Amino acid sequence: MKVTIITATFNSSKTIQDTILSLESQTYNNIEYIIVDGNSKDNTLEIINEYSTRVSTVICEPDKGIYDALNKGISAATGDVIGFLHSDDILAYPDAITDIVSKFSEGNFDAVYADLEYVSQDNTNHVVRKWKSGDYNVSKLKYGWMPPHPSFYMKRSRYIEWGVFNLNYKISADYDSLLRYLWVHKAKAVYLPRVLTKMRVGGISNRSLKNIIQKSREDVNVIKMNGLFWPIALLFKNLSKLPQFIK
Repeated sequence: MKVTIITATFNSSKTIQDTILSLESQTYNNIEYIIVDGNSKDNTLEIINEYSTRVSTVICEPDKGIYDALNKGISAATGDVIGFLHSDDILAYPDAITDIVSKFSEGNFDAVYADLEYVSQDNTNHVVRKWKSGDYNVSKLKYGWMPPHPSFYMKRSRYIEWGVFNLNYKISADYDSLLRYLWVHKAKAVYLPRVLTKMRVGGISNRSLKNIIQKSREDVNVIKMNGLFWPIALLFKNLSKLPQFIK
C-alpha cells in the first residue's frame, strides 16, 4: 500500500525541521511525501532541501490558505491512502505509518483514525491535552464527536468520489470534510488506539477571540449543511474537549 502524506507550509522555518525528521524516521518505506508551500519568504524551502530525503514532490506557489494547499496536495497524490502532517506537527513514533497500513489490512475500511496529543510549542514532550478518539460509531457524530483530523487517513479513491476541502470555510473545512465522509457518505472507519500525531498548541482555530467566534459560526453552518441538529452537536463538541485537559 502506497501512503501519500501531505504537508502544507508557509513561513514554517521554526517547526518544519521537526516535522520532516518525524517523517524521515518512519519505518514504512512506501511513502509519497508531498509538500505544498505557499511561496514562503523565510528559509522553509532551504530546510526542506537540507533535511528531507523522502520528499517526492514540492509545489511552491501562492495559495488561498491551508485548505487550498491541502487540496493541491490531494490532486497531486498517487498513493492508495492519503494523510496530512501539518508543518508544526510530528508523527509520534517511527512505526506510525506502519500501524496505519496494518489497520487498513484488517478489513475493507475507507479510513483509519487514531489519537492526538496537543503539546507545548517549545517542548513537544510536554503534553498539554490528549485527544483520545475512541471506537467508531456513526451515531456519535450527532453529539459533536469527530476524530482528530491530523490522525485521519483515508483512501484516495474516496477523496475522488466524495470531494475535497470546501474553501468557503476558512477554519472548519476539516470538520466539514469529516462530517461529509463519515455522516453523509457513511465511510467505513476504524480506530487505531494509539497517539499517532503530536500537534503544537496555538493553531488558527483558537489563536484569538475573533477566530474562536468565526470557528463557532462556521461549525454551525457545517453541522446544518451536513444534516445534523446544530445546537446539540455544537454543545457536545465543545464540552467533549474538557476531559482532554485532565491528566
